[in-house]
Amino acid sequence: MDLIIEKSWKKKLFNEFNKPYFHALSSFLNLEYKNLQIFPDKSLIFNAFNLCSFDNVKVVILGQDPYHNKNQADGLSFSVPVGEKIPPSLRNIFKEIQNDLGVISPKSGNLQIWAEQGVLLLNSILTVQNGKPASHQFKGWEIFTDKVIELLSNDKKNLVFMLWGNYARDKGLKINRKNHLLIESSHPSPFSAKKSFLGSKQFSRCNNYLELHKKGVINW
Repeated sequence: MDLIIEKSWKKKLFNEFNKPYFHALSSFLNLEYKNLQIFPDKSLIFNAFNLCSFDNVKVVILGQDPYHNKNQADGLSFSVPVGEKIPPSLRNIFKEIQNDLGVISPKSGNLQIWAEQGVLLLNSILTVQNGKPASHQFKGWEIFTDKVIELLSNDKKNLVFMLWGNYARDKGLKINRKNHLLIESSHPSPFSAKKSFLGSKQFSRCNNYLELHKKGVINW
């Protein structure tokens, strides 16, 4: 697997890329991409990192795995390419932003503009087979993204981690709560958004924290 990843992340994760589990993951992915339809495109596997360098990270939004339908996955959690229909969870995210900050929901579900401002849109699993959600679970990606979260927690201060749903909350158990703000709620999926996501005002809370620590707010 070609490691098309931004240089600051490549340096931080150098040891990880050389571990046996990652070599096994790479071999698995080479076969998957050769024989099956895998999302996202190879060039977009590390898109979240390429659009948001380690030094620029202010906020982390954790997802689970990429969209498994054609033309949806772009390497950013919850994001879809320009021109694609906005998925239900993302519609609820935009709805909460509008209710919280008064920002009119955009017509596009592409979240690159967030990534470029310092939002790491990180899925726990970075690849998926066409039409088969969680098909690349337990292949090594979870170990890799646990390390990413560990590095961010230990090497940076005053980040905001947005943890939506039980999966994301479990993923964030080892984050240092003394050094960072953790915003936890239900998942924005239509099945759970009303529990504690909608009405949480977490985007203003995020910006207030960033402003307090002189990091510059996110233009949601």
